[in-house]
Amino acid sequence: MTSAPHEAKTRFIRICDGKGDLKELSASATVLSGFRVFDPSMANSGSSMLYSFLLFTVILSLQEMYRGKLASTELFTILGGFISSLIFLVLLTFIGNFQETCGMRSGWGAVIIAEAVALIAASTVHRVCITTCFLFSVGLLYEVNKLSGIALSKSESKTKRH
Repeated sequence: MTSAPHEAKTRFIRICDGKGDLKELSASATVLSGFRVFDPSMANSGSSMLYSFLLFTVILSLQEMYRGKLASTELFTILGGFISSLIFLVLLTFIGNFQETCGMRSGWGAVIIAEAVALIAASTVHRVCITTCFLFSVGLLYEVNKLSGIALSKSESKTKRH
């Protein structure tokens, strides 16, 4: 019995069952709840965690090296708050990837820890940096949440389409 040409090109997707075990399903299979679909175009959690930790270290080191300059004028003080909000962003990425690697669920705890560390880093520069860091971090968190929703909806539409 010969198979139809469209069956010969069945695509497979990789999913994780929450315990770190990878399984392959045909793209036409129903994906059960509790499984995450891996997109091969995305960086894996380990490399993303490493890069975000390296960026965290570099940004924090540079901010501490130039904290005198960042506290010298009003504009540089606002820049110091923005730089601290970048610390928040890369630390949030690191914590989220660490939790994903360990199989834990990310939530508001990661956001609070990352924000607390960023605000402490901002407080070493100037007290106005604390306020501007918080405001910039709220804006970045909103945008990351929006981008995450867009990526999730695209991922779900790809799964449903195949």
